[in-house]
Amino acid sequence: MPHSLIIVESPTKVKTIKKYLGSEFEVKASVGHIKDLPKSRLGIDLDNNFEPIYEVINEKKKVIADLKKSAQKADTIFLAPDPDREGEAIAWHVASEIDGKKKIYRVLFNDLTKKTVMAAIRNPLELNGNKYEAQQTRRILDRLVGYQISPILWKKVRRGLSAGRVQSVAVRIICDREAEIAAFVSQEYWNITALLEGGNPPPFEARLTRIGGKKIDLKNEAQTRATLEELKGVPFIVGTVEKKEVKRSPAPPFTTSKLQQEASRKLRFTAKKTMSVAQRLYEGMALGEEGPVGLITYMRTDSVRIAAEALEEARDYIGKTYGKEFLPPKARVFKSSKSAQDAHEAIRPTGTAYAPDRIKRYLKGDEFRLYQLIWNRFIASQMNPAVFDQTGVDILAGRCLFHAQGSIMKFPGFTAVYTESSDKDDDNGGGEAGDSNGSRLPHVSEGENLRLLSLEPQQSFTQPPPRFSEATLVKELEEKGIGRPSTYAAIISTIQNRDYVSLEKGRFHPTDLGAVVNELLVENFPNIMDVKFTASMEDRLDMIEEGKVTRRETLEDFYTPFKAELEKAGEEMRNIKREETPTDLVCDKCQSPMVIKWGKNGKFLACSNYPACKNTGNIAQDENGEIAKAEATTTDVICDVCGKPMVIKEGRFGRFLGCSGYPECTNTKPLDTGVKCPQEGCDGTLCERRSKRGKTFYGCSSYPKCTYALWDRPIPESCPVCGHPFLVEKFYRGRGPVKVCPSKGCGYKEQGNE
Repeated sequence: MPHSLIIVESPTKVKTIKKYLGSEFEVKASVGHIKDLPKSRLGIDLDNNFEPIYEVINEKKKVIADLKKSAQKADTIFLAPDPDREGEAIAWHVASEIDGKKKIYRVLFNDLTKKTVMAAIRNPLELNGNKYEAQQTRRILDRLVGYQISPILWKKVRRGLSAGRVQSVAVRIICDREAEIAAFVSQEYWNITALLEGGNPPPFEARLTRIGGKKIDLKNEAQTRATLEELKGVPFIVGTVEKKEVKRSPAPPFTTSKLQQEASRKLRFTAKKTMSVAQRLYEGMALGEEGPVGLITYMRTDSVRIAAEALEEARDYIGKTYGKEFLPPKARVFKSSKSAQDAHEAIRPTGTAYAPDRIKRYLKGDEFRLYQLIWNRFIASQMNPAVFDQTGVDILAGRCLFHAQGSIMKFPGFTAVYTESSDKDDDNGGGEAGDSNGSRLPHVSEGENLRLLSLEPQQSFTQPPPRFSEATLVKELEEKGIGRPSTYAAIISTIQNRDYVSLEKGRFHPTDLGAVVNELLVENFPNIMDVKFTASMEDRLDMIEEGKVTRRETLEDFYTPFKAELEKAGEEMRNIKREETPTDLVCDKCQSPMVIKWGKNGKFLACSNYPACKNTGNIAQDENGEIAKAEATTTDVICDVCGKPMVIKEGRFGRFLGCSGYPECTNTKPLDTGVKCPQEGCDGTLCERRSKRGKTFYGCSSYPKCTYALWDRPIPESCPVCGHPFLVEKFYRGRGPVKVCPSKGCGYKEQGNE
């Protein structure tokens, strides 16, 4: 009997694919990449056309041996890693390790349904050399930049720092936005709103838009008061009334970046979490007796194209579920952007048989919510537009013109299923844009006199551009051509893990470290840090995949100027380690001037009389923004080494207790919350700590013996309802801190006092 071997990259896919195939097929997983460049050296032969030197990953030697054994028994081998560049690289590396002369085919699964899997096996492809070359070029470029710039940063700033070809540009985008905010000069402006009443209810508001035929430009209170005086006793008369029907069409189905943006706004998912959950939905979820089923198409795509059979299936579902009035005469076809590779369909459900409510019981909460988001967006994309009656009214008051606008929904159309969010929703809890129908205006007639009920001035100030959220940063990266759909999540995770940016209240801020590294890189590597240059390299990778240029010429064009920048930077880059910035502060130990220096934990105050005096301190700012020494908070805890009081200090990994006798005594302790660890048999206490990504959490002092941890701050108060030994502090939008019982099923909440 013929025997075939299918090699995928994920063990989850093995279960899903196996149920579609007979016993003549064996399905194995490579469990991701099996080869990589060495970690301990550059791994690129600069004298031999930039040839990469790949090594088998140690942890994969057993996997490779197992794949070889299965390959020897197989008549035909199908390589089926993910249908993107990384998947192609895995396929090539697996092929290079499998011994034998058997025919090897490449198969691509855009989704993991029986129809797609069987069709791909019946119509196998050859390995794609151009796609592999594009992936190799990207990998080599990243290695050349990271492994050759990073040592310079180690020498000039601190050990352990790293630079990335794409990630560093993402940090620059955040730093540039911060500079815009710092340079922004707010301007005062005023609006005037009239509350008016006509012959028909209800009263309505109209805003002043023009004075003497010119656009309103009230810059201060004096101008506004003069306008209010001018309006005293002036009749308000309806000028023109314009009524029109407005249609709003649905958004296209999801691309990767749009999915990450919407999941951030609506579900508060990070880009990394979105891709992780989507991967599970793509690879297959166990649906009871039906077994594992791939629920969505491949989740790394920049195309909005939909297969014809999927369109027809969606139209049939809409007609049966919502009625014919929601169904357009023909399927809606969206155009992908010019830069889209269009290799895969948009992200959509694999079939309308798996409606969210039908399979909800089989999915975890996050899986269901993301699947429902993808489902709703896809179904809505094939529905009729929403229809509104929109009315605009111009009102004359002497030289002044007021305008009122309202709308009424006549037909919900696609909004019955889904409405796209906007960037503004990042600030208001992720609600759906366009959910409100707008204020409803009463019937008024041209020439009608209106009664003025009130005239309200409102002072406002122009606002600086907002800091980036995850959603808006993904949007910015996409619009500027930085990275590709498959890399956005990794970019955002990397720049946080490297402590170059921090996420505070949902917005990215550059850290001191990120700002100084960005400044050095922009100054010394202008090409690498140029947004347009980085985008052009992404275009070049696309051209390699299309067979229009070669890996060798791309790398040669890149490396010649880059090598010159490396040599220059090694000699001329500022040495931050040696820099000392003078301050007006005086050392409280020896009265010498204090200076600002850089250390492994960032900027700090140090005595200029070092090493004779080793006095240091954290940096703070007074009410005038001047540099000051951060005062340590003394506690009742006594140092068990020297007997002096312990003080609360701030370090790289968060707050901790340090001896007030530093530097004579360097004893430290974690900051104890006073709450005993709830794990049975553990005598530890919960202490404040900080994760690698800079987020505060609370873990047991007996770690690693005890790994108990929680995100919310524990409070040493027992629950008055269930008696749980401690409460935790949670923050809710608009409510502030709330004391909550962490015991499942209790539900106790008490408004905090802070």
